[in-house]
Amino acid sequence: MATTKVIGSKPSDCFQFKDPDTWICMTELVSDVVVEVGEVPFHLHKFPLISRSDTLEKLINESTGDDDGKPCTVRLNDIPGGPEAFELAARFCYDVRMELNAANVVPLRCAAEHLRMTEDCGEGNLVEQAESFLLEVLGSWNDTVRALQACDAVLPHAEDLLIVPRCIDSLASKACADPTLFGWPMLEQYTAKSLQETVIWNGISTAGKPRSPSADWWYKQASSLRLPVYKRLITAMRSRGMSPENIAGSLMHYARRHLSGLSRHSGYSGGSRGGASGTTVLSDADQRVLLEEVVALLPAERGVATTRFLFGLLRTATVLHAGAPCRDALERRAGNQLEEAALEDLLIPNTGYSVETLYDVDCVQRMLEQFMMASTSAFAASPDITDEGQLVDAPSSELMPVSTVAKLVDGYLAEVGTDTNLKLSKFQTIAALVPDYARALDDGLYRAIDIYLKAHPWLTDSEREQLCRLMNCQKMSLEACTHAAQNERLPLRVVVQVLVFEQVRLRTTVAGWFLVSDNVDQGSSSDNCVLPRRSDELDFAAGSETDEEGFVARHDELSSAMSVEEIRQRVSELEEECSSMRQEIHRLGKPKSALSRLFRKLGLGGRSSSRQQQQLPLPGSSDKRRKSLDLGC
Repeated sequence: MATTKVIGSKPSDCFQFKDPDTWICMTELVSDVVVEVGEVPFHLHKFPLISRSDTLEKLINESTGDDDGKPCTVRLNDIPGGPEAFELAARFCYDVRMELNAANVVPLRCAAEHLRMTEDCGEGNLVEQAESFLLEVLGSWNDTVRALQACDAVLPHAEDLLIVPRCIDSLASKACADPTLFGWPMLEQYTAKSLQETVIWNGISTAGKPRSPSADWWYKQASSLRLPVYKRLITAMRSRGMSPENIAGSLMHYARRHLSGLSRHSGYSGGSRGGASGTTVLSDADQRVLLEEVVALLPAERGVATTRFLFGLLRTATVLHAGAPCRDALERRAGNQLEEAALEDLLIPNTGYSVETLYDVDCVQRMLEQFMMASTSAFAASPDITDEGQLVDAPSSELMPVSTVAKLVDGYLAEVGTDTNLKLSKFQTIAALVPDYARALDDGLYRAIDIYLKAHPWLTDSEREQLCRLMNCQKMSLEACTHAAQNERLPLRVVVQVLVFEQVRLRTTVAGWFLVSDNVDQGSSSDNCVLPRRSDELDFAAGSETDEEGFVARHDELSSAMSVEEIRQRVSELEEECSSMRQEIHRLGKPKSALSRLFRKLGLGGRSSSRQQQQLPLPGSSDKRRKSLDLGC
């Protein structure tokens, strides 16, 4: 519950508000002084004011005229809190009942100081009573937030009286403390929420155990503060040792609440500034200042802010034309966490004055360079890796971030490759930033290159060949090789290279199957060399072992037979693949001179290869016949 205090003994209806905008103290005596606070006049009496305020006593004595028939007029245009605060001070002078709360105690305290309603007045001391109640307010989180918000209307008086620093220190100490250990009054909001969610069924409460607040319990109310006050609060929390994760979480909540572009991107549906039902939208200039301050306040530790939030800030900074230091800091942070990004995060619209491409490709290039620099530094710090060649054999956990970024870059190149304004040099630079060991397969890169070639049909043959050098044909899957062999957009040399590497791969596969069959034949021949035991040399003690060995031998024979069937089926599949590849080569055109000799060496000579094609022998046939085998590939 909110902290309140009632002071005064007389009924509150002694002060009445009359039109137009006039306050009158209803007593038996006629008013003899008019205090004008701004545009609002107060018809009061000299004696109650003089006995409680040194400032009013001085002003009334200076403004008293010769004509006793008219009340004197006193103007207070610079009183903190305006007419509302002076009304409370006047009620105190007349000892009229009024209620103090967290919202009015701050302006009342400042007004009492301005009117010099201290113990030197003789009767009453509003400063002391307001200060005493302010200490009670500082004991509650919710009341302290409301008091800190009320300080905005009475600056710089609240600063001079140290009300703002005391509120900030109170909030920082409560946020950094363990609520379950010390039982701070911040638990009141969770207790009230639990009572609201309580359901009564047949007179029995269904409420469970009281919930303990999580680490983000203070984010929402802290985000209602103005940026200068919020910045001082975060600084105070950091000095008290709050964890970087909690500070970053609060900054993320604050940014999503006040940056309209970021809130739309992240789907934030929080309340408005100050807790009203409507949403207060800041101007572009104010949002730009707020974004730059949030970026400056973010902890330097890696991973405290989510990657999606960083990319959202970067996109908003681009739209708002934030300063270069702010954008550079965001690019470094996002680049260090690039493995956690999604493809849509990289699609940052290009809002520059000289727009050439649809998306900001230069920004992605800088983030990729930052990530590769950090990854290279991590690999260099590893004592087990001394050469780049050892990265291929590195543990998967170490290569996982780089491999993830490689897939992300391939997808990004495929997305931006449809832009006709994307230059070839820029495409090559981004693709070349990913090291070769990061890609287990180059299918994604081949797809991006194919999309770029389709969107840029005016490229010359030399530019096409230069672009295709980015991919490694030996690291393409069978589906990608089949597509590349039929792709008319690729240069002829690349198509031939794909077919050659696929031919070598097929020969290696066949050789591996023959090696398996040789091992099977040697195993069966060695089993046949074992002499059977004579019937008169039976060993009854080893009878069970003999039965077990016979069972294993029969199982090996069945496995050998199955291996032979698998080999025969695999060889027939390879023959069909070789035949289809030969047809593709002839479809591309009859090769000339050197290419013809190359094809004949590979077994793709046409008539001679067809005449030499023979049926594959079964494993177990003579070695000479196996050596004279020609697959015709």
